Amino acid sequence: MSNFFDWQEHIGSNEEKFYKTMLWQGEYVMLGMNCLEPGQVQKTHAHAGADKFYFVLEGCGLFTIGDEERKAEKGVLIIAPSNVLHGVKNVGGTRLSLLIAIAPGIK
Repeated sequence: MSNFFDWQEHIGSNEEKFYKTMLWQGEYVMLGMNCLEPGQVQKTHAHAGADKFYFVLEGCGLFTIGDEERKAEKGVLIIAPSNVLHGVKNVGGTRLSLLIAIAPGIK
């Protein structure tokens, strides 16, 4: 197993639901990637006892974190603290690719 990842090698798509893949699972954190095609949505949800971040690799998304809703594009980091509802919709015309981390990792 390599400790080096090229995120572009892990891009994927799914017509029915947004694509997600786990890149790495450690004892304390899980790293993954979510890819949403235009119009796809990750419904709002919360992680009890785990913080999450999204880092926008490409595309444009409308993120909901608690009561706040904001557009974010490439290079923006979005934090979803434990127990706070969060979700995202691809509002751009191209794929939205997100690096995500959840800590502690969900087992």
